[in-house]
Amino acid sequence: MATSQQLEAIKGAKVLMVGAGGIGCELLKSLALSGFTDVHIIDMDTIEVSNLNRQFLFRQSHVGQSKARIARDSVLRFRPNMSITPYHANVKDPDFNVEFFKQFNVVLNGLDNLDARRHVNRLCLAADVPLVESGTTGFLGQVTVHVKGKTECYECRPKPAPKTYPVCTITSTPSKFVHCIVWAKDLLFAKLFGDKTQENDLNVRSGAAASSSEQPEDVFERKKGEDVHEYGRRIYDHVFGYNIELALSNEETWKNRQRPRPIYSKDALPDQPAKLNGNFELSNSSDDPLPLSAMAALGMKNPQEVWSLSENSRIFLEALKLFFEKREKDIGNLSFDKDDQLAVEFVTTAANIRASSFGIPLHSLFEAKGVAGNIVHAVATTNAIIAGLMVLEAIKVLQNDAKNYRMTYCLEHPSRKMLLMPVEPFEPDKACYVCSETPLTLEINTEKSTLRDFVEKIVKAKLGMNLPLVMNRSALLYEVGDDLDEDMVANYAANIEKVLCELPAPVTNGTIVMVEDLQQEMTCNINIKHREEFDEEKEPDGMLLLGWNQAPPTEKDNNNHVINGVSTSAELPSVEVVDDVDMEISEVAPVKKRKVLDTPVDTNNKKKVEEVNDDDEDDDVIMLEGNNPEYGKKRKLI
Repeated sequence: MATSQQLEAIKGAKVLMVGAGGIGCELLKSLALSGFTDVHIIDMDTIEVSNLNRQFLFRQSHVGQSKARIARDSVLRFRPNMSITPYHANVKDPDFNVEFFKQFNVVLNGLDNLDARRHVNRLCLAADVPLVESGTTGFLGQVTVHVKGKTECYECRPKPAPKTYPVCTITSTPSKFVHCIVWAKDLLFAKLFGDKTQENDLNVRSGAAASSSEQPEDVFERKKGEDVHEYGRRIYDHVFGYNIELALSNEETWKNRQRPRPIYSKDALPDQPAKLNGNFELSNSSDDPLPLSAMAALGMKNPQEVWSLSENSRIFLEALKLFFEKREKDIGNLSFDKDDQLAVEFVTTAANIRASSFGIPLHSLFEAKGVAGNIVHAVATTNAIIAGLMVLEAIKVLQNDAKNYRMTYCLEHPSRKMLLMPVEPFEPDKACYVCSETPLTLEINTEKSTLRDFVEKIVKAKLGMNLPLVMNRSALLYEVGDDLDEDMVANYAANIEKVLCELPAPVTNGTIVMVEDLQQEMTCNINIKHREEFDEEKEPDGMLLLGWNQAPPTEKDNNNHVINGVSTSAELPSVEVVDDVDMEISEVAPVKKRKVLDTPVDTNNKKKVEEVNDDDEDDDVIMLEGNNPEYGKKRKLI
């Protein structure tokens, strides 16, 4: 039961919610039932069918409509006197600036991507508004509190980075199923159905074409009048047969590797149709109101069964045929979407055929979809638990009860009979370039790298600035904005293509460059250190930013699934988890100790809890940083 002071804080609060998805729906419901009366919601997404199994404010009839607006309408049905203001927009839009954030008493985040989280974190710091962060991945979840000057900001600790793979591994020497998925999704699917003008590493010229001076023929281009079945088999034979044979011609590559097996359609597909998955019944999908599906057209009914090579081959060719017969107008503009059934079927079967060639275990459609969409399937109960914890922390923030702020982790397996592990927040990191404005160092070849390289790879990609301004002392080198005159735009357009050392105010070894984002009201100084050479594999950007907190990515272990750098069997997750997104990291920098509470603290109970004897090893909770025991730190139970 809430105290009178808590009720007073709740009723007088103006709350901003960012995100109306899995966590957001539960959060808005919990805020309404807790007595909050003034809530604003920002979400740019519309409702999809796949949302309905866990976002309970939405119904089938709402598909295609704004999440923020429908969430408001659903809650107003049982809390009609509540004021809920929805914004169907991107939180990074210029309208949501520092002045906008200043009107709120607390901001509650239910986002699903790091870029938007960092943006909100910076706006909250600039506006001096407390932020309550959250995230869930399957059965894991966490809630963290970020108050300027009192606790660490969201960017004080390393954050997981999406894994990228060397092109040579993807195109030539895959060893894991995820490599085959990336190949099928980012190369083959994009080549056949995406933007034809984009470069693609998939196209392999024939020996004759490569040795001639004539323009090589694009084997992926469908010939005029070519039957779609013939085209499909030609593509199949080229990517799974000819390309593999071409790769085998390089004997050096396979000295210490298992040699792949070329697969041609005549070998994978017998002349007579086989009985597929116990159900081979050709169906007329053209009149079916359900989403277009190759597996349905072939009578395949079980997405959780692992198909044979023959079954994968049939579905692959059927999916390709359906794209050209039923969705031809979309070809050339398609990009992979995990909610596009036909795209998922195509990518799954292409990945499985390639996996079969390289001796990699095949996966079901259900498993492959999770890998292709970076999905760890959401659990509605975890979302509800995390939303409830967010409301509890928001109430503490509104009462300025700083000594009782808690970072609370939701565990998959009990630790000391607890599934919820409250932890004292960290203090601000004095080395954080966001909340402490500590200068960064950039190692870069100032004689080869351009200002565009610096802006795109560092300022935008790593520092997360949206509207950057770049200065060298008093010289303005680059700026983005709608209010620039033509001369300024032309000047910056000329600068952006220049090598750093050839700019009007040259950037060389020892230069201190200031970058600023006026929307986020954030400034950062970067010390430039000239460096001649970089390792292309370890430092593919051709530059190295030091002092920037982001954890290096890792790959999934086949036996122990990694979720945001945390094994599902780990006792206590110590990195961010995000709603419906599977981010992977290998390690996090060692951090300071903090106390783990055996039970949540009652804000009204001031009685101290005795410390447990340090000699008893069983009384220690080991927090694994980044699933790496080397970084494990003991936290005393108190």
